[in-house]
Amino acid sequence: MDKKVVIIPTYNEKENIEAIIRSVFALEGEYHVLVIDDGSPDGTAGIVKAMQDEFTERLHIIERSGKLGLGTAYLTGFKWALDKGYDYVFEMDADFSHNPEDLPRLYEACSLGGGDLAIGSRYCNGVSVVNWPIGRIVMSYFASVYVRGVLGMKVYDTTAGFKCYSRKVLEAIDLDAVEMKGYGFQIEMKYTAYRLGFQIREVPIIFINRRLGTSKMSGGIFGEAFWGVIKLRFRKLHRRTA
Repeated sequence: MDKKVVIIPTYNEKENIEAIIRSVFALEGEYHVLVIDDGSPDGTAGIVKAMQDEFTERLHIIERSGKLGLGTAYLTGFKWALDKGYDYVFEMDADFSHNPEDLPRLYEACSLGGGDLAIGSRYCNGVSVVNWPIGRIVMSYFASVYVRGVLGMKVYDTTAGFKCYSRKVLEAIDLDAVEMKGYGFQIEMKYTAYRLGFQIREVPIIFINRRLGTSKMSGGIFGEAFWGVIKLRFRKLHRRTA
């Protein structure tokens, strides 16, 4: 059986973290979870560590001191997952905006559908977003349009954060060379995989805005993405070698 791990970055997610972990573990297929907590003052990490007594072999946590950024959290998780021998590595939010029941669909898009990277896409079948303000929907949608136009990448949801990587993609990407650490991180990872010739599959999902807790999005990360995409267009890319 393939080894699968779901990486969930957290900062102040005490309202959601236990429920999201239990939802993943309720799925068939033996998914593991790695929580990367950036020093949440609300006790998120303590909740996870208490659950480790119940899920000894399947639940893992890395605690970091302070908010170090979404991109660095995932890069830390990717390196950990590769070191532990996982075959498929997932990105997922803690707040149920990504439905854990879609994880098997992402996995199958890779394991059975020929994909090397599967994306839970909000925009490949129109716009599938629930409870977002219209302004945020417009900004997100046209951000993807902008990225496609600049980079020529045939992906509808270029900023999506719900993904499944096959191991060989993460092994090929030079993770230490990833530059964008905020919103643009998701774009850079997809574009790097695309440029390296990997097969990308988009799986339609319904994205539901969080019901509990507070969003961690900020205006500055959009600026990083805007200028970072232009830099990506002209950057030379090299496949990582062992």
